[in-house]
Amino acid sequence: MDHGGTPLAYELADETRRRIALEESVLPLPPATRVLTISNQKGGVGKTTTAVNLAAALARSGAKVLVIDLDPQGNASTALGVDHRSEQKSVYEVLVADLALAEVIRPSTEHERLDCVPATIHLAGAEIELVSLVAREQRLRRALDTHLATMERAYDYVFIDCPPSLGLLTINAFVAAREVLIPIQCEYYALEGLSQLLSNIELIEKHLNPELRLSTILLTMYDSRTNLAQQVAQEVRDHFPVQTLQTIIPRSVRVSEAPSYGQSVISYDFASTGSLSYREAAAEIARRGAVTTEESN
Repeated sequence: MDHGGTPLAYELADETRRRIALEESVLPLPPATRVLTISNQKGGVGKTTTAVNLAAALARSGAKVLVIDLDPQGNASTALGVDHRSEQKSVYEVLVADLALAEVIRPSTEHERLDCVPATIHLAGAEIELVSLVAREQRLRRALDTHLATMERAYDYVFIDCPPSLGLLTINAFVAAREVLIPIQCEYYALEGLSQLLSNIELIEKHLNPELRLSTILLTMYDSRTNLAQQVAQEVRDHFPVQTLQTIIPRSVRVSEAPSYGQSVISYDFASTGSLSYREAAAEIARRGAVTTEESN
């Protein structure tokens, strides 16, 4: 079916078509704040990258967005251009010392509608300090709910970036959220550990947060040249036909370079394929609204 074009020409034509479709669309805003925890107990699956880029894409499309960085490494804070040196007040003080969320919300350099609650290295000790506190699993939820209730215009989206382990920080994220978004890399062993994560989500739902649902799965680090990536993508879709987004995030140097410049890939290289893919994923999440959450009950 060759039309005299090269594969590259087809790819460029396809990207142009996707860009035009995105630029012509107006994304709906959710009727109420959507709180999504981005979680995967495997490290290096594009968790923070996903949190930052979806947040940036949604802010650009007109939504008011907050990213809460719950990972002691503070990579989301770095990528959003927010200072998280150890002397800064951060989500640590919110969890351990009951500081109001309003005290630690910082504007991101990424976009005027995008804010960030930074993480500092002190968060590494929070796992231990939280153990002795009252309602230790609910602390982020209470702080967030209190803050949202006082806002003149509440956030449309709150993304919580978790550490890649299941401790009290991740439990706080699960209790504060209504939806879980799992990024899955299209590589060998991608589904390993997933059943553990799903049973953890079920436990939290049963005992601590009946509203919690796995609403979204995003395939990341996709290399279209390998059969393995295609097999993994298909396997994930077979297991989670409703939750898996159509959009797939390709492997991309641009996507991995961006955070070191304190930017999302969307502002670092707006024209790149990685930027386009994250904008499409954000559009898909926006359009699904709360529908998926209700369906998956």
